[in-house]
Amino acid sequence: MADRVIYAMYDDDDVLKDSAKKLVAEGVHISDVFSPFPIHGIDPIIGVKHTRLGIVAFMFGLLGMTLAVVGFKFFMIVDWPMNIGGKPNFTLLQNFPAFVPITFELTVLFAAHGMAITYLIRNKTLPGMPADNPYPSTTDDRFVMEIRLSENSKFSGTELQAKIKETDIIEIEEKDYVVVK
Repeated sequence: MADRVIYAMYDDDDVLKDSAKKLVAEGVHISDVFSPFPIHGIDPIIGVKHTRLGIVAFMFGLLGMTLAVVGFKFFMIVDWPMNIGGKPNFTLLQNFPAFVPITFELTVLFAAHGMAITYLIRNKTLPGMPADNPYPSTTDDRFVMEIRLSENSKFSGTELQAKIKETDIIEIEEKDYVVVK
């Protein structure tokens, strides 16, 4: 399914934010913004939802903690009990204070790596994944706003372009965009 998309290019992040505020106030829905660095404050302007990455990190942390507890219970109590420093290893509860550092470290390790890998997969930025950036110059010094005509059906393409041209753009382009589902 092909969709028409308008790309508006800016040379300053503050100009892009001001333009986005103006366009959203006029009822234009902005699909995405591409920039060489994060633009603080743009998410609430264009209506991006809060991330659920913290929930994913918590779940990976629980997985790491569970693996640590099950692992050291099996290794140090069930499979190969050792008497270290006169401390017998009969129950998990008696020896848990000795295993707190291991539990903490595995929790942090799993949470950090799981969150990073989830972020890279979700944003399609792992090596070999196709990039979804319409303009290579947005990785250097340009800022691009993507406005899909299908999401702004109350405006025609010429009306949208006229509204965008009222902002301080440096370039505007309308082209077909193939939506992959």
